[in-house]
Amino acid sequence: MSPSILETQKLIWNLIMLTKKEVTETFMNTPLEEDYNFLEEDLVKLANAFVKAGTPKAVKAEREECIEFVRSLNHLVADKLKEKRGNL
Repeated sequence: MSPSILETQKLIWNLIMLTKKEVTETFMNTPLEEDYNFLEEDLVKLANAFVKAGTPKAVKAEREECIEFVRSLNHLVADKLKEKRGNL
């Protein structure tokens, strides 16, 4: 049985969660208009909120790309895949 859309999104979310170190390094290496002095914990919360907000869009784009690839090989299989997995 294939995983549900929600299970897939949770799996992807767990894979792309950013660590405190990754968030801090990214923030420190990003040129900003002003000097901001955020607490590390707030940076992690903010970064993960952006990742969480973008995850459904990324999942949808990946699914569409996958279906189009399958369609290039076999349109009947692609139609069934789209029917089975649905649109996000």
